[in-house]
Amino acid sequence: MPGFDAPLPTGHFIAGRTVTAPAEIDVISPSTGQRIGAIPRADAALVDQAVQAARAAREASNWGGIAPRERVRAMHAWADLIEAEAERLAYLEAICSSRPLAQAKTGDVMVTAEQIRFFAEFADKEGGDLVPTADSAFGFIADEPYGVIGAITPWNFPMSMAGWKLGPALAAGNAVVLKPSEMTPYSTLYLAELSVRAGIPAGLINIVLGDGPITGTAITGHPQIDKVSFTGSTRAGAAIMENIARTGIKPMTLELGGKSPMVVFGDADLDLAAECLDRGIMPNAGQFCVAGSRILVEESIAGPLAERLAARFAKYRPEDTLAPEAGFSPIISAGQLQRIDGIVQAAVGQGAELLCGGAPFDREGSFYQPTLIANVTQDSPAVTQEIFGPVATFQTFKDEDEAMALAAHQTYGLAAGLFTRDLSRALRLTRRLEAGTVWVNRYGRTRDHILPTGGWKASGLGKDLGREAFLANRRTKSVLIDL
Repeated sequence: MPGFDAPLPTGHFIAGRTVTAPAEIDVISPSTGQRIGAIPRADAALVDQAVQAARAAREASNWGGIAPRERVRAMHAWADLIEAEAERLAYLEAICSSRPLAQAKTGDVMVTAEQIRFFAEFADKEGGDLVPTADSAFGFIADEPYGVIGAITPWNFPMSMAGWKLGPALAAGNAVVLKPSEMTPYSTLYLAELSVRAGIPAGLINIVLGDGPITGTAITGHPQIDKVSFTGSTRAGAAIMENIARTGIKPMTLELGGKSPMVVFGDADLDLAAECLDRGIMPNAGQFCVAGSRILVEESIAGPLAERLAARFAKYRPEDTLAPEAGFSPIISAGQLQRIDGIVQAAVGQGAELLCGGAPFDREGSFYQPTLIANVTQDSPAVTQEIFGPVATFQTFKDEDEAMALAAHQTYGLAAGLFTRDLSRALRLTRRLEAGTVWVNRYGRTRDHILPTGGWKASGLGKDLGREAFLANRRTKSVLIDL
C-alpha cells in the first residue's frame, strides 16, 4: 500500500503546522512489542500555546459566526479527504494500535468520515427557540458555541474517537485542543493535517501529544478551555472531574468504563444469540467500552449456548495488525496483558471454571486467548472489574428477577443486551436494565450515528453521538426584551 515508507509524525500539530520537541515517550507496537517511534510530551506552556492558537484562529476566521452552511461545506470537504486518504490513515492507525489494517481501512476510516458528515449537517439545522411571552415583551433562547473545547481520546479506536469529539465541536462553531492517547497518536495527527488541506482554518484543530498526568491535566485545568470532553477509564474520568473542580468550574462530557451484561432467555434464537455474544466481546480483543463482558443465561439453555460460544472463541487466531488479512487483535500493551491475566487467574483462584482460554497466546506481541469463565460469584474480580480484554463471564439465572439482579452492576451502567422472542418481556426489561444503551436481539452500534451513547452511574456524564452531542457543544442564553 502506498505511503507505508513515509516517516511517522514526531511533533504536535498547532496552528496548522508541526511543532517539534524532544521525544520523551516511546510508541510500541502491540503486535510485536517493538519500539516504532517516539513523541514529545506537551507541558502546560505548550498546551497554553495550543489554546491561544485555537482562540486566535476562531476569532480570525469567525468560525462560530459565519454562515453555518460554510462550516458544512468545509467539513464535507474534510470527510472527502479522509476517504481519499484511507490507505495512509489505516496504516497510521494499525501500526501502533490494536486495529487490524484491513478493518481500519474499510471500517474505522469510513466511520470517521461518516461521523464528520453527520455532525456537519447539524450546523445549519439546529438553532434557538422563540418562547411565549406577553405582547409587551419578546423572549427567545439563543444557543452559541462554547469557544474552545478540550478533548482527550483513548487508544482503542483512535480515529473514530477523534471523530466523536471533533465532528460535533467544529459543526457547533468551536475550536478544539485534542490530546490523543500517547500509545496511538499518529492517525489523529494526520486527521488534523487533512482538515487544513480541506479548508478548515488552521488552528481550529490543534493536537497536543503527551500523557494524562502532565498533558491531560494541563488541558482539563486550563482556564481558557471552555468545556472538556473525555472518553476513557472511569478512574481517569474521576481524576478529570477532580482537576476541573480544583482549577475552575466548566462543563464536561465523560464517556467512561463499562461492565455490560448480555442477558439471554430460554426462548431466544440460540444461533443468533451466540453470534451476537461473540460480536459483543471479541472485536478488538474486547478492548471497547461497551463490550458485553458479562453473559447471563437462563438455566435451560446454558449448556448448548456455552458449547456454541466455546467453539466460536476457539477459532480466533492472532495476527499482526499490519498483516494483509485481519486477524485477532493484540492487547494494547504488555502491562495490560499482565493485568488481564491477573484478573483471570484471581477468578480461577476463587473457584471459577475456565470453559476456554485463560492465558496469553504463545507468540511475540501482546495477545490473549479468548476466554470464557463460568462458576463466578458477584464479588469475583472478573465480574466487578472492567477487564478490557477478550474475557467474558458466564452466569445462569432462573427467572426475570434473578436475571435483572445479576445484570445490575454496583459500579457501571453503560450498555446491555437482551435476547428473547417475547416482545412484552423485551419492552418490560429494557426499562429495568440500568444502562444508557440497551440492544435487543443484537449487540453493538451501527454506522447510524443518530443514537447517542453514554452511560449511567460511574459509566459517565452526558452523551456522545446523536443530536445530543451537537447540542452539548453549544450553550444557551435566555433573552427577554421589553417592547
